[in-house]
Amino acid sequence: MRLGLALPTFGTDAHADGVITVSRTAEALGYDSLWTGDRVLAPRSPSTPYPSQDGVMPRIYENHMDPLTSLAFAAHTSRVRLGTSTLNGLWHPPMMLARSLTTLDVLSRGRLDVGLGLGWMPDEYAAVGVPWEGRGARLDETLDILETYWAEDEFAHQGRLFTVPETVVGLKPEQRPGPPVLLAAFNPAGLCRVARRASGWLPVAMPLPHLMSMWKTITEEAESADRDPSGLRMALRVNPTLTEVEAHAEQFPRSGTLDQYIAYARAAAESGVHELFIDLGQSPASLDERIDIAGRFIAAVRRG
Repeated sequence: MRLGLALPTFGTDAHADGVITVSRTAEALGYDSLWTGDRVLAPRSPSTPYPSQDGVMPRIYENHMDPLTSLAFAAHTSRVRLGTSTLNGLWHPPMMLARSLTTLDVLSRGRLDVGLGLGWMPDEYAAVGVPWEGRGARLDETLDILETYWAEDEFAHQGRLFTVPETVVGLKPEQRPGPPVLLAAFNPAGLCRVARRASGWLPVAMPLPHLMSMWKTITEEAESADRDPSGLRMALRVNPTLTEVEAHAEQFPRSGTLDQYIAYARAAAESGVHELFIDLGQSPASLDERIDIAGRFIAAVRRG
């Protein structure tokens, strides 16, 4: 199983030195990938509760960096892959998104993993002038445009939501026919879209039997669509809330000790999870302390 680490693009360590330090240290420690998330607002009272047990959005999101620009900075590494988990792609006009993603894949020499999600907060859609309703259809047409933009030398699009006049597309991604696109999804329609359209799935940490049951749904749906499910991959996000005392079963994996998360990662590998990455950004620890935790985590998981 591949292991990844989130970049410090939120909170007090969201600055140049933080991104450079974590990028280079993660690569030196043996991590396989670096990941960023996406926020444009941090309201005191969101219109929709944050998707967590207490419904409260972490205050680290008050200080947020652009995910793609941050990955471009991290592209100064040489080996690790660079991913978004997730990029709220619907906030961008599809042609602008296609240009940005293609540029990043070129600059990173073909190391980009495009993780797209729909977000959870209508306030952010209002702020960027994109309708909250109809997100699924907007995502489907965005995927249509990305796929054709990457594949064709001459390109035009006429859809229900977007019109692109005919154009020559000279800049092509290093990865052909394009960077892998993974989708965050949890409802039946979203899981079906993963199975039929994407390169993989971006879930968040949950009890492994439930996780693998959802993955089984994806693979079965892929087979019904005449796609080879072995070509799909899962990249599992884990947001540890570290405790000194071992968490009860009903609290984990929302919170737990480092040893519990290490055991979870080992079990995930045995269950068939392809990649697992941790985001230590919600920890109150300093950047140096989080780097130490990341080092202990990968060393212990690899030993297992």
